[in-house]
Amino acid sequence: MKSTLVDAGPLIALFDSDDRYHASVIDFLRKFKGKLITTWPVITEVTHMLSFNVHVQIDFLEWLRREAVEIMNIDKEHLDRIIQLSRKYSNVPMDLADSSLVVIAELTGINDILSIDSDYYIYRTKSRKALNNILLPHIRSEH
Repeated sequence: MKSTLVDAGPLIALFDSDDRYHASVIDFLRKFKGKLITTWPVITEVTHMLSFNVHVQIDFLEWLRREAVEIMNIDKEHLDRIIQLSRKYSNVPMDLADSSLVVIAELTGINDILSIDSDYYIYRTKSRKALNNILLPHIRSEH
């Protein structure tokens, strides 16, 4: 089973029925065959953005508890790389969730990501690879 990173945007869209990408994300995930991987900074961002409704936040957390997404840890030892990435991409800007996903890509070799943001074509791993946003072609018509 292929592993794919997932950013906050698609997760927010999945749980917010008013999000402009809600239908596209649901349609994509219905057809998706693979394992989703994210980080705690992404989870924090999602719950913050779903703060308009505590029941939606709980639904999201219940979904995570059912292991819909594997959550990987970022450790203190990764802070130097996160700071380096944040400085390098400060004009984009890159937030903690974004940098945590780049770090996980570097640690695991995972190259595919689901994101609503187009910034991932700019970001590069240590091996100078951009992450391949496999969701973007499915949502371009909604931009």
